[in-house]
Amino acid sequence: MTTEPSLRARVKVRAPELVGRGWLNTGGRALSLADFRGRVLVLDFWTFCCVNCLHVLDELRPVEAQYPDALTIVGVHSPKFEHEADPDALAAAVERYAVHHPVLDDPELVTWRAYTARAWPTLVVVDPEGYVVASMSGEGHGPGLAALVGELIEEHAAKGTLQPGGDPFVPPPAPDTALRFPGKVVALDDGSFVVSDTANHQVVHLEADLETERRRWGGPGVLNEPQGLVLATSKVRDQYGVDLVVADSVNHQVKGIRFSDGTIHPLVGTGRQLRQRRGGAPARQQDLSTPWDLAWLDGRLIIAMAGTHQLWAWSPAGPPETAPTPGGTVEVIAGTTNEGLRDGPGAQAWFAQPSGLCTSADGRRVWVADSETSALRSVAIDDTGGLTVQTHVGTGLFDFGHRDGPAAQALLQHPLGVTELPDGSVAVSDTYNGAIRRYDPVTGEVTTLARDLAEPSDAVVEGDPESGRTRLVVVESAAHRLTRIALPEDAQRVDGPARRTQRPATELAPGEVRLEVTFVPPKGQKLDDRWGDPTVLDVSASPEGLLLDGGGRTRGLRRTLTLASGIRTGTLHVSVQAAACDGDPETDDLPEHAACHLFQQDWGIPLTLVADGPTELTLDLRGA
Repeated sequence: MTTEPSLRARVKVRAPELVGRGWLNTGGRALSLADFRGRVLVLDFWTFCCVNCLHVLDELRPVEAQYPDALTIVGVHSPKFEHEADPDALAAAVERYAVHHPVLDDPELVTWRAYTARAWPTLVVVDPEGYVVASMSGEGHGPGLAALVGELIEEHAAKGTLQPGGDPFVPPPAPDTALRFPGKVVALDDGSFVVSDTANHQVVHLEADLETERRRWGGPGVLNEPQGLVLATSKVRDQYGVDLVVADSVNHQVKGIRFSDGTIHPLVGTGRQLRQRRGGAPARQQDLSTPWDLAWLDGRLIIAMAGTHQLWAWSPAGPPETAPTPGGTVEVIAGTTNEGLRDGPGAQAWFAQPSGLCTSADGRRVWVADSETSALRSVAIDDTGGLTVQTHVGTGLFDFGHRDGPAAQALLQHPLGVTELPDGSVAVSDTYNGAIRRYDPVTGEVTTLARDLAEPSDAVVEGDPESGRTRLVVVESAAHRLTRIALPEDAQRVDGPARRTQRPATELAPGEVRLEVTFVPPKGQKLDDRWGDPTVLDVSASPEGLLLDGGGRTRGLRRTLTLASGIRTGTLHVSVQAAACDGDPETDDLPEHAACHLFQQDWGIPLTLVADGPTELTLDLRGA
């Protein structure tokens, strides 16, 4: 573990030039490194599918506001999925997530490679003279980054190399549509619909024509990018006085809306983002992390906790003393926080940003759109009353495409929604393919129901009052609307190519490899070692058999791995946590009630094993 007192104690390295297809949020102006000379520059390597990248955007906002004259943040968008390389899709995402700084479009990962980025998100700090001074992966770096920027500003002001100037950010034209990037939808008994108007931070009640508004709830300060919606059960209506339950994603809460008076009530979550990987507490005392969708299973509310790659459950309590005082408990029911695709008992399963849920007609299964693995999965009550996770379509973090046929060979691309059809088959909102796909659990076949949709993110079943046939009301998120589509008699079949995330593979030698994760606490912080080593490293690999030794979860940031010689390619999965608290690094004691900070990151590193490859792998959690 690296323990230098300063991030800038090493040899200076010139920042490579910023190269890409073009720029957004600059008014059409192309920028270069020379345009940022004299200011502190922070490069945010991100991709818009990544929920952890969205968390970092929120962490960067107060840092931008703190140093408006001397700091520039530049987003370097390096796509994971094919759809994310579409310039129009990127422009929409920059608006959707309120990115208020310049963004370099880097679809070929030219700048990603130049800065040797290995994971989304990665932050790189460049000083006013154009030298790289720090690299940070993962979340939790906001306070430390702010301190480092302040230190650089003070140092370069004294040297005369700080030249505060104008902000290169130029906002795009204001949008003009009623809905902005709607997320999820539910149908009401009277034929109307309720939709989460995500970028407007509201929930909207629409008439059956899908356009006329009956009512709006929420707004900035009340809701923040609401996503999943589910109607309250009769028990919850009676106990809490709410009719609709909402996943308030950026507020990290689950809330209820009462139709009679339009009031909104917290049900689950403190409003703080979860920083420690745990769960199981009174509902209002437990932090959450980007709840994305909701569904009922056996009387419990299942929460797709996208920010921690898990499924959680809220068990409502008995009648509160004064409605709508919240109660009950919340706990993890599936997922370890490791990002990937692994089936089995809920406590051992892996997910990757679960983003869509729906309950089966028999009430014993919840279908899951697991977006980052491009997979359709489910969690079901087994014969013992436990929960078992199963993958129906999808193969892993880096494989995607638009291919129909047997489920074992079929491919999706970052689906966000899932809907059970009346015949028991499942419609998947295959978001980045712009399609609605159908999985038939009886035949095991995947087909395509509709194409050429604008990032469909959810759908509900509706009966056509004239023909009596089943149709879908689909949320076309990037078109800012709801759309009706008929279900074809014979589904289309698409045999598109398989795709794989085009990140450069890391070459390593088979046999023993020394893994080290570097971590330097921010200035004014020290490792919290009062109860032992405050760092944890979790290592695994795919395919099975690639990692012969060195896997598992242990304390410390160094590990010797043994990689198999008979496997050419694979993926190394590395998860890390480090805890640091405010205090003087030169002393052994921490102040009473010192504020502590959790730093964490998950890497999925594509590997190529070659006989003469390197025998060391260094990853920066926070290093020089």
